[in-house]
Formats: sequence, C-alpha cells, structure tokens
Amino acid sequence: MFGKLTLDAIPFHEPIVMGALGGAGLIGLLVLAAITKYRKWGYLWTEWLTSVDHKRIGVMYIAVALVMLLRGFADALMMRTQLAMATDGAMGVFPPSHYDQVFTAHGVIMIIFMAMPFMTGLMNIVVPQQIGARDVAFPFLNSLSFYLLVAAAALVNLSLGVGNFARTGWVAYPPLAELAFSPDVGVDYYTWALQISGIGTTLTAVNFLVTVLRMRAPGMKLMQMPIFTWTCTWANVLIVASFPILTGALAMLSLDRYLDFHFFTAEAGGNAMMYLNLFWAWGHPEVYILVLPAFGIFSEVVSTFTGKRLFGHTSMIIASGVISVLGFMVWLHHFFTMGSGANVNAFFGIATMVISVPTGVKLFNWLFTIFRGRLRFEVPILWTLGFMVTFTIGGMTGVLMAVPGADFVLHNSLFLIAHFHNTIIGGAVFGYLAGFTYWFPKVFGFRLEPKLGKAAFWFWQIGFYFAFMPLYILGFLGMTRRLNHTNNPAWDIWLYVALFGALLIACGIGCQLLQLGVSIWQRKKLVDQTGDPWNGHTLEWSIPSPPPSYNFAVLPQVQDIDAFTDMKEKGTAYAKPASYAPIHMPRNTAAGVWIGGFTLALGFALIWHIWWLAIVGLVGIVGSMLARAYDDDRDFYIQPAEIEATERAAAERRALAATSA
Repeated sequence: MFGKLTLDAIPFHEPIVMGALGGAGLIGLLVLAAITKYRKWGYLWTEWLTSVDHKRIGVMYIAVALVMLLRGFADALMMRTQLAMATDGAMGVFPPSHYDQVFTAHGVIMIIFMAMPFMTGLMNIVVPQQIGARDVAFPFLNSLSFYLLVAAAALVNLSLGVGNFARTGWVAYPPLAELAFSPDVGVDYYTWALQISGIGTTLTAVNFLVTVLRMRAPGMKLMQMPIFTWTCTWANVLIVASFPILTGALAMLSLDRYLDFHFFTAEAGGNAMMYLNLFWAWGHPEVYILVLPAFGIFSEVVSTFTGKRLFGHTSMIIASGVISVLGFMVWLHHFFTMGSGANVNAFFGIATMVISVPTGVKLFNWLFTIFRGRLRFEVPILWTLGFMVTFTIGGMTGVLMAVPGADFVLHNSLFLIAHFHNTIIGGAVFGYLAGFTYWFPKVFGFRLEPKLGKAAFWFWQIGFYFAFMPLYILGFLGMTRRLNHTNNPAWDIWLYVALFGALLIACGIGCQLLQLGVSIWQRKKLVDQTGDPWNGHTLEWSIPSPPPSYNFAVLPQVQDIDAFTDMKEKGTAYAKPASYAPIHMPRNTAAGVWIGGFTLALGFALIWHIWWLAIVGLVGIVGSMLARAYDDDRDFYIQPAEIEATERAAAERRALAATSA
C-alpha cells in the first residue's frame, strides 16, 4: 500500500538528523501555536495564502527564501565543521553517506530554493510597480507558480526525515545518478523537486515577459524601463530558453531510473555526456539568471544614493542583453577536460572571456554614476560597494578559469568552489540583500533598523573573505572538491580559517534576524509616511508605503527615463486627478493552494512508488484546474469612493511627514 515507504525510512539511528528534525518540529509547533493563540488563521488564509496580489506573493517568495537560506547555510556550516575536524586522518562528525547528502542538499537549496525565490520575490514586488502596472498579466498563474515552488521545497525538506537526499552532488551526473549506483530514493527526491520548481519558474518567466511587454504605463517605451525591470526581463528570457532543457534532462534521467530507458547508460547505447551538455546548457545561463537582477538592483541603489541619474542607461540595457546571449553560449567550459578538442575549447574559452567586457561596462557605469555624486552610506550602498570589490575578484578568477590550460589544473579543485561562491554570494546574494533593505519600506511602510543592518553587512563581508579566500589557496595546493576528510597537514590551517569565516557569516545572518525583530518592534519609530524614503527615481516610490492593492489610482503618464524624478522636476508628482474611475482587480483564490498540495502528494507518491496516492494527486491537480477554469467569480471592482479615501489618507500622511521634517 505504501510502496517502498517503511518505518526504516525514518533515520532514528542518526542523532544529528533526529535532533535537527526535533528542533525544526519544535519551532513549527511554536509558530502554529502563536498563530492559533492570536487567532490569525483566518487573516493568513484570506489576506495572504489565497492572495493573488503580486506584492504579497513576492513577500511569501522571500519568506520561503529566508527559511531555505537558514537550512542551506546550516548545511554549509556542517560542511565547514566536518572538514575542519576531519583533518590528519580523523573522520570528523559525519559519515561519508550523510556528508554526501549534506553537500548535495546545500547546492540544490541555495541555488534553486534560496536564490531563485529571493530573486522572484523581489521581481514580483517591484517590476509591476516600476512599469506603472496594477498587477501582473496573469495573477492566478503567479499564485500557482509560488505554490509549485512550495511543493518542491517541501519535498526537499521531507527528504531530511523520510528517506534520504541524493548523494551525487547538486549536478547529479550519471552514471552515479542512475538506478544501479543510486538505488535509494535520494535522486528521485532531487529530480521531482527540481522538475516541479522548474515548471513554476518557467510559468513565472512567461507571466513577467507578458507583463512588461503588454502592461507598461502609457508612454513608457521599452528603452525607458528601469534597469532592474530590464535585467529581470533578460533573466526571464533566459529562464524561458533554458529551464525546459533542465526539465527535459531530468525527465530523461527519471525515465532511465523508472523504466530502464538508458538515455545516459553507455553500455546500453546511451551517452552520459549528453546529460552534461543538457545540464550545463541550463546550468550556466542559471548563473546569469541569478546575477542579472542583482545587477539591476545595484543600478537602482547607486543611482538613488548618489542623487544622480544612472550613467549610461542605454548601454546598461545592451550590456545586460549581451551578457544574456553570451551566457547561453558558453556551457561547455564546465567540461573542458572531457576531450572536445583544442578548437572547441578555444571557442568556448574565448566566448567566456568576452563576457567580462559587458560586465566591465556595467562596473564602469556604476563608478561613473558615483563620480562627483553625493554618496549616502546607507545599508543598500554598503552591499553595493562590497559587491563591486568582491565580484571583481570573482570575475578575474573566472577569466583565469576560462583558459582551457589553466582549467585542466583547477577545474576539480577548491579554486573552482571559491570562484563560484565569489560570484554568486558577492554578486547575487549581496544584490538581493541590498534590494531587500532598499525596498523593505515600500512593502511594509517602515525602514529596517540601520545599525544592525550595517553590522550584518560587515559580518557577511569579512566572513566571506575568511571563508572563501582560503579555498583559492587550497585549490592551488591541490585540494579537490567533495572530500569528506583530509590527510595533508599543509591544508589544515586554511580549513580552520574557512570555518572561522563561516562562523562570521553566521553572525551576519543572526544580525539580520535580529534586525527584522527589532525593526518590527520599533516600526512606529522607523515608519515611512512619504512613500519615498530614499528620494527614488522610479515609479514605485510615487505611491504610498505600503502600496494599496491597486498600486496606482490613475495609471501614470511616462515621458522620460526615471519617470518619478521627471515628475518631481516638472512638479506633476502627486497631482490629484479630477475624479477616479473604478479599478478592475482579480479576486483571491485558493486554487493555487490546492494544486500545490496535490502536486506535493503526487511528487511524494512518485518518489516512493505509492501509485494510488499518485493517482489521487494527479486527479486532484486536474480537478482543481477544472474548478478554477469554470469559476466565474474571478474579479471585482474597487469603487471610486474607496480609492478617494485611500489616496486622501496617503496625501495627509505625506503632508504630515513634510511638516515634521
């Protein structure tokens, strides 16, 4: 009845796992008890879980990302601890099987379930407001995409206590990922979680491409869109082009495992190298999917906190496009050592180096924007300045690894790990944290406490250098990746330093959690009445904080780049119209919740071969979709009187803030 699932699947014999499960379960129970005590279930259901408001969906994406950041960083801390303790022949804390699951889960979680939802959350919150839209093109599809992510993240977390996760590394190369070498359910958790989340991500990209192409404010030309919107658009183009490749590769791997298709089994006529090509045809664009929106955030932050228009607006758009195109063309540099030949390696090496040119254009544009500006050292600009130094180092090491001869020496060493984290943490994660602080007052109506924010930045920045610069040295000293213990005294000191750096980053994350708590506690002191706490350039700062559900009472007329600054300069900002018209809005729906729940059941059933549950999940998904399709009560109108009252209250708050200032 339960397929391969038995009580033996629960790791009662592993105290570390059971301790983690117990701690997570206790925290979950406390949260549920608090919600019940304060009678917030109805509020959560009606205002958040069933919402199709792009801003609330964005907040929920970021909430998932922060939870998965804690899970993924806990894995990273365990890895650093293991390698620091398992020196000179010692075996450390974790047995090899458990350690292999930890480093596989760390990579998957940080890329797919932390960075991607963080980026998608910021995009959800900001892009419709920046282009003067009231929502995304397909609000229900937005909700559905989110709950597919939740279902996939739940599968990954279930693997911690029911069965196990993959032991293959986050790339899951065959033949190791084939059934003969990974007969347990770990790879199945991996394939189904990534396929489910990938479908949701693809739907999100389609949704936002339609949104920016069809729902821009009157007068806003494509080349007048803010840089953050443009970089998200380029990222969505890459998602639409690359995520189906990943889905296809994982579908073939699943067919290999479930039905003996042997797409990737050499002795049965398959080709394991085909998986590598397909995986990295998605995997390398994925790096730019993550980092391009961060580039857009840095552009917004630099422009705002220098009090200047961004230098080279058009060149930034073109550079982002060139990065996107080139980023899709260089996947083979991930396996220079696989015998493709000198000419092929030379082409992909040169193409990889060329990416540094448009990236350099961006860096110099930021520097020229700062030049002769009055830079305000708020928390978002600290993340930006830290990025400019850190990412430059990562870029230079990337150019080094683009040389096939050097890559032959370094490709499987910790030098590669240091380079990758140099670009993803120093680029994408620093960018998301800058954007989180920058747009937080827009979403919630109060700023984050700055002192703790600055402390978090310095712990992250200093901790990063202690954690990852030693890995460059270890790479040159010959230490390869994926080791679970070492026996070389020359490596020991660098492994200890790397653990110290990870502990500093843990302090930074602790400061950020404390910052959130303190900011909520002191929200009246940190309140933003103006809607424009940073003196921003783009349209999201022209509406109240937090924004009303409809965003704009009247769609703005855009005449220039940096539309809100243009309005302020012309004296037309906050102009009150003669009258308001009813606003058409989508109604909340629980369909996304139900489809996500049935998808979770289907995924779990396919992993454990519980076929009756798989049928229930599939029927539930189809039934929920049909129920949504035949639901005629999908929308409503906000009446002018309500709009008038909301806008009048916002105007009064702005006037009060101006008077008190």
